[in-house]
Amino acid sequence: MSYIDMIKERARLDKKTIVLPESNDKRTLLAAAKIMEEGIADIIMIGNEEKIMDGAGWLEVDLSGLKVVDPSATPKLDEYVELLYETRKNKGMTEERAREILLSDYLTFGIVMVKANDADGMVAGACHSTADTLRPALQILKTAPGVKLVSAFFVMDTQFKEMGENGAFLFADCGLNQDPSAEDLAAIADSSSRSFKALIGPKPVIAMLSHSTKGSAKHELVDKVVEATRIAQEQYPHLTIDGELQPDAALVPSVAKTKAPGSTVAGKANVLIFPNLDAGNIGYKLVQRLGGAEAYGPMLQGIAKPVNDLSRGCSWEDIVGVVALTAVQAQLV
Repeated sequence: MSYIDMIKERARLDKKTIVLPESNDKRTLLAAAKIMEEGIADIIMIGNEEKIMDGAGWLEVDLSGLKVVDPSATPKLDEYVELLYETRKNKGMTEERAREILLSDYLTFGIVMVKANDADGMVAGACHSTADTLRPALQILKTAPGVKLVSAFFVMDTQFKEMGENGAFLFADCGLNQDPSAEDLAAIADSSSRSFKALIGPKPVIAMLSHSTKGSAKHELVDKVVEATRIAQEQYPHLTIDGELQPDAALVPSVAKTKAPGSTVAGKANVLIFPNLDAGNIGYKLVQRLGGAEAYGPMLQGIAKPVNDLSRGCSWEDIVGVVALTAVQAQLV
């Protein structure tokens, strides 16, 4: 059974309700039909029901049983307006502006549904930027208790089953924090450890990546990773973590013996923490496009309730996978 098939099976055991607000995107319609067919989650789409069903007919997919919420027609609009107003009034939100936003911005409407406990999570980003997807989640749902910052990760299911957790890895941060500080990297490592346990396997082994291994290069970028590792080991002593490590030293046992002898992580890593967003985003896309890995994300960690982003280059199959992962996250909230 593949990694994503195992996640789908977990999602079916305790079915959750996930909002897909991008109802004008054909990939989202195809994904919704497959999700309902496989029983992965209950789906809510936002928009005009007639238009959504016309789109389903044109695509020849079955969306019978789909729940559609039209912001302009729902009897809950006033309740949602009040909720958005109360949440954001200290930032200058008015009731009039809240109503205007909810009637025009389906992503914010979906987030408010999650805030109101009318849905368990949301997945979007097929036709919106990461910023547009994350902004309302951060503003309305806010961070989970005890979390220092929100970050993004990908689950990478590779062909190399002897590596990682049966070929599966967690890569972070590949979608949100552009140039995290040493303190931020340490916090990302801690959040990633918890996400790994929730979604992949019981024992995260975390490599703090760099272009240097154990002092092989000298640069302020290396210094940041060294300091991040020190902070993580001090503040999160439960973590199995080491750095700075080059990717080959982190992943390949024979290279690890030469470059990082004695390391408890080198050659065994299944969680890779990248030093900045350039490295993380480039890295995951190379592994996906040239290495043939399945990439699920960017998933978010640290938000009070599950909201996950999609690459605008995603396929409908990618949406199905991220919805399954979001449903499993929702089971753990």
